Amino acid sequence: MTMSTVVLDSVTKVYPGGHLAVDRMNLRAEEGELLVLLGPSGCGKSTLLRMIAGLEEITSGDLYLDGRIANDLAPRDRDVAMVFQNGALYPHRSVRGNLSFPLEIAKADPNMIRERVIELSRALHIDETLDRRPGTLSGGQRQRVAMGRAIVRQPSLFLMDEPLSNLDAGMRTELRMEISSLVRALGVTTIYVTHDQVEALTLADRIAIMNRGILQDVGTPGQIYNDPATAFVAAFLSSQQLNLLSAMVRTPQNQYISLDFGLHQITMPWTDPRAYAVSQHTGSQIIVGIRPDGLTPIPEGVDGPHFTGRVRALEYHGHEWLAYLEVGIPAVPAPEPGPATVNGYANGNGHAAGGPASKVRAVMRRLMSGAEEQVAEEAPPVGSGHHRRADLVVRLGSRPVWRAGEHGRVAVDLSRLMLFTQQGNRIDPPRR
Repeated sequence: MTMSTVVLDSVTKVYPGGHLAVDRMNLRAEEGELLVLLGPSGCGKSTLLRMIAGLEEITSGDLYLDGRIANDLAPRDRDVAMVFQNGALYPHRSVRGNLSFPLEIAKADPNMIRERVIELSRALHIDETLDRRPGTLSGGQRQRVAMGRAIVRQPSLFLMDEPLSNLDAGMRTELRMEISSLVRALGVTTIYVTHDQVEALTLADRIAIMNRGILQDVGTPGQIYNDPATAFVAAFLSSQQLNLLSAMVRTPQNQYISLDFGLHQITMPWTDPRAYAVSQHTGSQIIVGIRPDGLTPIPEGVDGPHFTGRVRALEYHGHEWLAYLEVGIPAVPAPEPGPATVNGYANGNGHAAGGPASKVRAVMRRLMSGAEEQVAEEAPPVGSGHHRRADLVVRLGSRPVWRAGEHGRVAVDLSRLMLFTQQGNRIDPPRR
């Protein structure tokens, strides 16, 4: 089996009516890599996958498959196999017929087809269903058959579009492990689309996070989770709600850095490796992010950076408790890139950029029919939205240390603070 590299060079997709689905995407999938495209519904990840497969036309930019430009290649000439959310099996053919169909179309040797179908069905644990029709199978069995039909002809690139989203939690876990082991055993380059952070973190060699057609971050699961490039990425990859708080940066007599939250202040020493970058925002508001497990309940009298407040509520999650601590600091929403406009929209790193390439500009003018001004007027400012309730989410572990209504005090782990501009970009550059 051959493997492919996939390179997207400023790939853009504009739909009729002026909707910009993918905005100048620059991304590379290496040979044999399992790259996960992660993001909320409607962020453009499935559109991107369909452009790679040849099912959607690229508006501008270039797609390279194994070093060769593939913009105008027909889908059948791309050596790509795609697995869809619903399986998309042939209902009138048996499991055996569905698995063998791609090889039959390729006029492969019948004996080879028979052997490969049996071998693959055993690997996917569907060998007992070979003579059944898809309508008699469970959802998990149908997805295994769909995977097998994609794998059987040994393509150089797998594209998987949310293949597990229609399954129950237990089946998703089981098939997730099977997909991971199969793809890595075959060593084939795979691009996998999902909106599920658990799937992304457990499956991926690298994760590419998208939002509103814009690439937000790319890196290994550990890099993306522990060292996110934007506030959106940090919030999206939090299993519990990420605490995002607005703070004023101050440098009193240049002795230290103070993060002023109004009712609370946290001191950052100049020895902190982020101190210089943060000090460049003196006199300005920044966004401070901290995960619930970066806050630790402590008794009165313990020194160090901390927040205090009233315990508003406790939640039991089976393996742990979460507390909601009212501390009088309004939480802020994660800034998102605004809808793109003709005369300037965010680039792949979320920073404002100049107008798009001339081809995109011409296409959008033609499609939008003079609606540019309306789009620009309706676009909300970056980071717009209502403030969330002034609660800190605190992870307590398996036993609650507080009761609702009590006074609570939490230590803040300075090393776990994530510091962002008001536009949502990291103040200290992430390490990649």
